[in-house]
Amino acid sequence: MKTAALREQIQRAHEHERTTGQLLQQLERQLPCLHPSIQFGDSDPKTALARFVGAYIDQVPDLLDAAAEVASEAGIEGQIKPVLKIAEEYFFKPPQIMASHEGLDCLLDEAYLAHRLVEEVNDLYIRHFSQPLIPLDTTVANLIAHQLIGEAFANQLDEVVHHSVEQLLDEESFALESVQAYKGTLTSPETGAAWKRWPCLSRQLGIGLGKA
Repeated sequence: MKTAALREQIQRAHEHERTTGQLLQQLERQLPCLHPSIQFGDSDPKTALARFVGAYIDQVPDLLDAAAEVASEAGIEGQIKPVLKIAEEYFFKPPQIMASHEGLDCLLDEAYLAHRLVEEVNDLYIRHFSQPLIPLDTTVANLIAHQLIGEAFANQLDEVVHHSVEQLLDEESFALESVQAYKGTLTSPETGAAWKRWPCLSRQLGIGLGKA
């Protein structure tokens, strides 16, 4: 995994934002168009959204490192790591549907792809293990990011994710003897304690979904 280089790229995007304010300008334009179910608590909406986008992007390298570590422990590294590398490569070599760009507002697209890819792998883990690969609840965060990116383009990115997962993971990936042996460790107290370190991302940032 090249997550050190990924962190450097994200840091450059933060520096770009501090210089240009590009993300804040975009969010200001988007605020009137956001779905009314997105709630900001007591925070200023534009500031809360900017903080959300920054954290959503920042979390990608940690998420990929953690997922790779868990997959290694599960004995399914050979199946999962190629998927995680695709998420990583979204940043270095974006799909053709994404224009070349810089800045936090642009890295949101790549971060969405990475988070959605891990979410899809999590869904497969839940189906086979009754537990996620990484118990970080990004469902609401991904829905908010989907809104910020825009329905039409975010749906195209979702298709990229589905295609990536279908190509690399199938039922046979979860039938390996090493994977079944790992399944027996998932109920251990140590595993449960580790999972408690992964909270709901959107709740951490004071943004959530309510009734429209």
